[in-house]
Amino acid sequence: MRLGALFALILILAFPGTAVAAPAPGVSARVAYLVDTTTGTIHYAKRETRRVPVASLTKVMTAYVVRRESSLDDVIRITSADVSYAASRGATTGGLRAGERLTVRALLYALLLNSGADASHALAERYGPGTRKFVAKMNAAARRLDLRNTHYVNPDGLPASGAYSTGRDQVALARVAMRDPVIATIARTKARKFGRHTWHNTNELLGHGVIGLKTGYTSAAGYCLSFVATKFGHTYMGVVLGEATEARRYASARRMIDWAVGRN
Repeated sequence: MRLGALFALILILAFPGTAVAAPAPGVSARVAYLVDTTTGTIHYAKRETRRVPVASLTKVMTAYVVRRESSLDDVIRITSADVSYAASRGATTGGLRAGERLTVRALLYALLLNSGADASHALAERYGPGTRKFVAKMNAAARRLDLRNTHYVNPDGLPASGAYSTGRDQVALARVAMRDPVIATIARTKARKFGRHTWHNTNELLGHGVIGLKTGYTSAAGYCLSFVATKFGHTYMGVVLGEATEARRYASARRMIDWAVGRN
């Protein structure tokens, strides 16, 4: 029996009327952080200031910048470069085809639901204009939002030297991003059809109060999840970064949410 559980059992046996708080859940991720944004209470913190790669959680900032640079009805023509960029790197795609025309609204769904690197490339090329200028806008936005330990190198989170963030910064970004009604709506959507495309949300945690936000994975970053949940009048925002498996990232997030709810 673990020491914490044994101590709790001794207290219960010695003082039957005493309520004993449940111990903090074990989370195997490299980084984990959870905040009740309704009260400001930090419920869980594990290496929350460590700089680590965050994989496709990067696309939350991409969406944030696009929302400030574009109109949802802007139409973007997909190029062969957009398609080949994702395909040549083995990245997740939205299945876009060169020559097709899609609105910014549609591309944001491809970006945040399917985690399409083809969509992020198309958006960056349009609203940089060019990827390099777009990434500069992402970093400028990070500075404005006081994300002091965040630096972007590309708009998709594919492995790149010098790209990093922290658990604390990712929760702060989620808090800002979810104030945008378009991003918030997309984040909680399980599937959306646009023309020949049907994009499915990669976040298997959705439902039962979970309303977002973004998954990510690379071999360097591990399995990552930025999550938002509303329970009993409280909003919880958290991240797990660097989990070993897809199943563990969801299990860790659930344990963190359940434990935080139980403490209120």
